[in-house]
Amino acid sequence: MQLLTISQVASRFGLRASALRYYEQIGILPAALRVSGQRRYDTAALRRLAVIQRAREIGFALSDIRELFCGFRPGVPASHRWQQLSRRKLLEIEHLLQRLQTMKTLLTRMESCKCDALDECGAAILTTLMQQPRQRPGGARRNIGRASL
Repeated sequence: MQLLTISQVASRFGLRASALRYYEQIGILPAALRVSGQRRYDTAALRRLAVIQRAREIGFALSDIRELFCGFRPGVPASHRWQQLSRRKLLEIEHLLQRLQTMKTLLTRMESCKCDALDECGAAILTTLMQQPRQRPGGARRNIGRASL
């Protein structure tokens, strides 16, 4: 395979050239080969970009991707790296799904609101909040999804 220019690679992956330069800057993409001062990308770079692209598609942050490539001791197989990061991401998704379900429940309850003034809503919400256990560290409340309104 011939070496590709930064614009060819950016076009192929649906990225801006500046994204490729940034990936190099933060260390998730090795510095490109230079031909007459211009970046040229080989098959290894394209493969790494394919992994980066897939990781971004499934919600990994750039810091996670950097960890995938650089955060393990040498010799740790790719499968173990993916598994460890995937377990952590799945936990994040579970928490997000719980939060979304709570939001959906509360929004559904808000649809049936019969209050004439927002002050009435505030009184109802405050009463419910006062009946719940004290706030946990980190700001999360328990059972907030069960609150009326």
